[in-house]
Order: sequence, then C-alpha cells, then structure tokens
Amino acid sequence: MTEISNHSVEPIPKSSVTDEVDQDEISLIDLLVVLAKHKKLILGLPLIAAILATLYSLSLPNIYTAETKILPPQQGQSAASAMLGQLGALGGMAGGLGIKNPNDLYMSMLKSRVVQDNMIRRFDLMRIYESKTLGGARKRLGGVTTIAAGKEGLITIEVDDKDPKLAMVLANGYVEELYRLTQTLAVTEASQKRLFFERQFVQAKDNLVKAEIAARSGLQEGGLVMVDAQGKALVEATARLRGEIAVQGVRIGAMRAFAGEANPDLRLALQQLESLKRELVKIEGDGKVTGKTDSSGAKGMENLYRLRDVKYHETIFELLAKQFEMAKMDEAKEASLIQVLDKAVEPETKSKPKRSLIVIVTALATGFLAVLWAFIREAQEKLKNDPIQSERMGVLKKHLRWRKN
Repeated sequence: MTEISNHSVEPIPKSSVTDEVDQDEISLIDLLVVLAKHKKLILGLPLIAAILATLYSLSLPNIYTAETKILPPQQGQSAASAMLGQLGALGGMAGGLGIKNPNDLYMSMLKSRVVQDNMIRRFDLMRIYESKTLGGARKRLGGVTTIAAGKEGLITIEVDDKDPKLAMVLANGYVEELYRLTQTLAVTEASQKRLFFERQFVQAKDNLVKAEIAARSGLQEGGLVMVDAQGKALVEATARLRGEIAVQGVRIGAMRAFAGEANPDLRLALQQLESLKRELVKIEGDGKVTGKTDSSGAKGMENLYRLRDVKYHETIFELLAKQFEMAKMDEAKEASLIQVLDKAVEPETKSKPKRSLIVIVTALATGFLAVLWAFIREAQEKLKNDPIQSERMGVLKKHLRWRKN
C-alpha cells in the first residue's frame, strides 16, 4: 500500500485575503462615512447657494418674447417665364436667374445692417437701450433678436424685451422693414428679370431714338430711293438677320457666365451664330437694290439703310417693352407674397428668467462641488497619516514645480 505523507499544506487565512482586497477597493461604507463626516458642508452649502440663487433670480427683471412667423416668396413659374418663347434667344439668359434657397436669402436680409439701422432710427432704440453709438445699439438689438428658418419653409422672428409692447412692435417692425427692402433690391426671380429687361429696354430705346434721328436727318437732306418689291424684301431680310445676330450674341454672352466652352448648348449657339453671320454676308454681298432716286442715288440708298436700322431697333424695342411690362407685373405680384402667418401680439406671460430652473441648477451644481471637496479633503487627510504616500506626494509636487530648488 502507498503510504500517505504526514506533511500537509497549511491553508491561507481568509483574513489576510480579505485585507488585501479591502486595501485595493473602496467599499460603499467608506463612501458613506465620508459623506456623513462632511454632512454639514454637503447639505449646508447647496442650501445657502439655493437661497442666494433665489434672491438673485428675484432681482432679475421679467423678459417677454414676441414672435412672428412669415412665409417668404417661393420661386415658381412666373408669367414672364411662360412667355419667354416670344423673346427667343434672350429667354435663355433670363431663365437662369433663379435663386436656389430663398429662406437663407431673406434671413440674411433680416440680419443685415441696413434693416437693423432702420429699426434703430425708426423706434429710437439708441435712447431706449441707452447706447451712445449706433454700433452699440445694433449689437444690443442683435442680442435680443432670434431669426431662424424651419424645415417647413417658415421664418420665425423672436424679440426679447422687458416691455412686452416694445417686443411686439419690434417683431412686427422686422417684417415691415423686410418688405420695404425687397421693393428696392432685385432678390426674387421676377425682380431680377425685371431688372434685366429694364436695362435692355432702356438701351433699346436709346438705340431706336438715335436711329430715328439719323434717318430723319438723312431724309431731309438727300431724299429716298424708290425700290421695287424685291429690293424692299432684301432690305427687310438684312434687318431681320442683323437682329437675330445681335440677340444670339447676347444669349452667348449670358451662357458663358455659367457654362464652359465644352457645353453642348453653348457650342450649338456658337454654330448658329456663325451660320447667321454667313447668311448675312451672302445677302449683303450678292444682293443689289435698284431703283430710281429722288435726288442722289447714293444718298437715297444710304437713307434706305438708315430706315432699315430704324426697323431693326423698333422690333427689338417692342419686344423688350412687352417683356418689361410682364416682368413688372410679376414682380409686383411676387413682392406681395411675403405673407405673415402669425403676426406678433403682446405677450401676456414672461419667457425669462426661469427662476425655479436657476435655483435647482445652482443647488445641484453646488452640491456636486461640495461632495467633490469632501472626498478631496478626506484624501488629503489619509495622505498626511500615511508616511509612504505622503513622501510620494512630496516627490510629485517637487517634479511638478517649474523651478527646482
């Protein structure tokens, strides 16, 4: 039989294992002991802070918020856009004048210095805000104003003030100033088309007047040739081609503003322009106008061409005048589409300050700091009682110094 050894392994005492674990872990009892030890600080400090926060919040004036919501004009199909086919080549230029995000544009206008300065002068805000400079009043007005756009397409304007009536007046004043500004700036598709057609219309009018003066002067001096039907048709065809070439040139210039040279539409437009020029050269080179003169044949023929220029400018003038009138109608209709969904009314209840929230947040924050301070104090006391840890802390402080002694 195998002999059993009399030697046995001595068991490890449980107390020693427990002591090692307790040295590495902080028990819940220890935490509660620290909190109980500093209970006066942890409970008293938040209470004092809450009382002070209550007194402070009661000293704050009531702030009232007036709110208005507007629906800015949305970019859509205008009457002038529907008639661009009558303009031909110029329609391609006017069609590219749309605005991608109107809400961002109107928000920028509401926040602009122009609108703010008009508000300050209109409502005497320098006196109300007790500001000595226009810039200071502008900064104060911007601080009490909130302008935001929602996903549904509405723009919300909120104004804070101690006087509920003034808050209401300022909120509605923003809308009124925005409407006035849109009457002077070309910000919508219709207003940009109106501005474009207006410039072209003025230029065409000046050109027509010059052509009529030149033709009238020439007729008084040299008379006019008498041409047959074929010659008259030749002159009219020349005038028509010149007009088409001029319009095509305007269209190409506008296309180059947003399209590269490799753009197929631009290349097609260039080919059409070259074709029109070749046709004009052919007519002017091969065509001959014959007829009887009143006085001098050369002088009369020159006057005939002057009348051709009058016809050319007259055609452009009539076309642009029609489009200009339609653009003005569209602009007037679109400007009135700044709709006020909710007009600001005098607020009945305050929006600020939230006194209960101020007291609660102050008390909680102070309580957290008090608990943190209690644990820091307890850790410092343990370091003082433990010579090894105290020595390590002294070494750490020594290395943390910028200058070593």
